[in-house]
Parts: sequence; C-alpha cells; structure tokens
Amino acid sequence: MLRKLFFWNYARNTWQWDVLCVVILIFIFLTPKSWFENSERRGLAAHQNPAASTVLVSPELIENADDTGQVEQVVRTLTGRAEVRVLKVRKVFDKEGKTRGYEVDIR
Repeated sequence: MLRKLFFWNYARNTWQWDVLCVVILIFIFLTPKSWFENSERRGLAAHQNPAASTVLVSPELIENADDTGQVEQVVRTLTGRAEVRVLKVRKVFDKEGKTRGYEVDIR
C-alpha cells in the first residue's frame, strides 16, 4: 500500500484520487504566504521603484534632448499618460556613431 501511495497508481475516478485533489487544494489555499517568501528577493524589491520605466524615443521626435519640457511632452504623447517626470535622457548610438534614438527614464 505504501508503494502504491508513493507512486500514486490510483485511477482518476477513485476515492483516493478525490482525496488527493482535496489535500492539494487545502495546501494551496491554506498555506501561509510567508512559507514561500524569499528574504533575498524581498530585500531587493524594496530598493526598486516599480513606477519608473524607460521609453525609447526616435531622434526625429526630440529636437533638443536637454529641453526636459519638450521631452516630457513627447513622452506624454507616446505613452498617453497625463503626468510624466523625466529622470534621465540617454542617447543611443549605432555602430557608426549616429544617434539612433533616446532612452528616456520616466516616473
């Protein structure tokens, strides 16, 4: 019986199968979340800001990368957000050194 229980040789339409499904559901819904938390991951997530993101903007859309007001307006248009705060603008170059676009960090 132990071997049968360990390797689970029961058919799907038996009462043993039903008991196993109930035990699995009880485990899923009644297990505390703290059992599955990883302290390393929790510590790293505290330092990250989920609201910050990066947008790639074409160089034709931005005339002056130093003008944050114009960059914010372009990013508002692209993202559809009402409020955008530009954190940083970085140029993206191709192999020949030509500006291919701008990476704009926003919040």
